[in-house]
Amino acid sequence: MGHVPVLLPEVVAALAPQDGEAYVDGTFGGGGYALRVLEAANCKLYGIDRDFDAITRAERLSENEPRLIPLLGRFGDMDALLLNAGVPQVDGVMLDIGVSSFQIDEGERGFSFMRDGPLDMRMGQTGPSAKDVVNHMSAGDLTSIIRQLGEERQAKRIASAIVAQRASGSFSTTLELAECVEQAVGGRRGKKTHPATLTFQAIRMFVNDELGELARGLAAAERLLRVGGRLVVVTFHSLEDRLVKQFMRARAGLLGGGSRYMPERSKGPDPTFELPQRKAIDPGEAETSVNPRARSARLRVAVRTDAEVWSDPVETGMRLPSLSALEAAL
Repeated sequence: MGHVPVLLPEVVAALAPQDGEAYVDGTFGGGGYALRVLEAANCKLYGIDRDFDAITRAERLSENEPRLIPLLGRFGDMDALLLNAGVPQVDGVMLDIGVSSFQIDEGERGFSFMRDGPLDMRMGQTGPSAKDVVNHMSAGDLTSIIRQLGEERQAKRIASAIVAQRASGSFSTTLELAECVEQAVGGRRGKKTHPATLTFQAIRMFVNDELGELARGLAAAERLLRVGGRLVVVTFHSLEDRLVKQFMRARAGLLGGGSRYMPERSKGPDPTFELPQRKAIDPGEAETSVNPRARSARLRVAVRTDAEVWSDPVETGMRLPSLSALEAAL
């Protein structure tokens, strides 16, 4: 199918681009959202991506569209990246969280077991890979990663199987890992989805620190947006949507009873965001019928107030093994 931006009309409507303004697409990918925003208004758009391949695509597009400015880096550093480009504030930030279709479709990137390839999964193509995680982390750490990020009930059994198999030879490819997981859980047992789906998701999220990056990105957007600026976030995973929801509700002063992601505050700073609507926007039946990937998508929107940035860090609520410790040990 190729890359199909999800909730595209809804994202553009939520961002509400205007002539003369500046916007950030923090997860440029294939540029689907970015190009539609540039069509909607005579504005500038800064396309950020940690994936060098995505930035190469953006640079090609910018040859014919000078209003598109590609920036290689993480969206969690968007305020620093924009400041370095001479832009202290912007009018809108949009984020499409998760792995892109381009990354999944390229077998050599190792994101999917649908195509055999090296066990990699790195969006930025630097740092520890999935191969390093699978071959070097302890059974306990693997269990924690698979259970928390994959919400996989059989995490302990899968981690034990991985450790047992690597004792006779290290994992190198996506199919080797997928087959190990499938054997560990006793096959598909009539399920439509492959039994390794949640394990691959968990390892990918850990390798790329996806929840940590999202937390940093939300905080960076709070710093970067000018008054009236709009934050538009599309998620595909319950953990990501929960984090975005809690951040927006907390920053809008709507927390109520508190949660493990953000404690209840009796009296805190003034709200830095207002919520045009509290509920997420879901794709309609027409979109999900032609693009199954859209089924799990949720769109949330917040508008920046004139309040000062909160000093409170944005917490993911996860207690995961250290990726930096793994990198140092390699």
